[in-house]
Amino acid sequence: MALEQAPAERGLFITFEGIDGAGKSSHIDGLAHALRAAGRTVVVTREPGGTPLAEKLRTLLLHDAMDPLTEALLIFAGRRDHLRCVIEPALARGEVVLCDRFTDATFAYQGAGRGFDTVALLDLERMAQTGLGPQPSPMRNPDLTLWFDLPPAVAAQRLAGARVPDRFEAQPVAFFARVAQGYADRAAVAPQRFARLDAAQPREAVWAQLADVLVQRGWLVPAAGAPA
Repeated sequence: MALEQAPAERGLFITFEGIDGAGKSSHIDGLAHALRAAGRTVVVTREPGGTPLAEKLRTLLLHDAMDPLTEALLIFAGRRDHLRCVIEPALARGEVVLCDRFTDATFAYQGAGRGFDTVALLDLERMAQTGLGPQPSPMRNPDLTLWFDLPPAVAAQRLAGARVPDRFEAQPVAFFARVAQGYADRAAVAPQRFARLDAAQPREAVWAQLADVLVQRGWLVPAAGAPA
């Protein structure tokens, strides 16, 4: 689907979520290309990571053994730096931020997957994601979360032999089943923000679902002559 810019422009924060192997990362560049072709300025980033400090923390998180509390503290420390240095300034400039994972991943992986206390995660979320602007501000959440929903067994097949797994990718299917349920729980709490995509479909069909979500929200419109 070819896309052109919708009439109104404002800063937009769009996150991509799903278990490892769901295929979300392969669509981030595609959406960035479509938005840039439509005249938007786009920042593509990721979590854990996105700043020099947060990238250092990412390396620790993916490769060093630690307990769930340590994981959560490092993740939210990196997130705070990411918000302050990259995400908030881009949104203030009216840009579109596309982020590979954000706080929903923490609730899905550390919360549902690891069994870490959800109440503690809510406290960390509030501390890390508020007070970021010059004036008192509400907690920063994405404008839209694209949830690539895929059965864990299918994800495991996709990941098999793809590369040397990090310590999260190396978890058993049962772990990813809990993570998938964690995403479903987050979507149930914020249905207006989440858009579920059937990630088991072929790549072209997944892209069509994704583009339709943006069109329905009025952030993109089909280009003249392009199929709807």
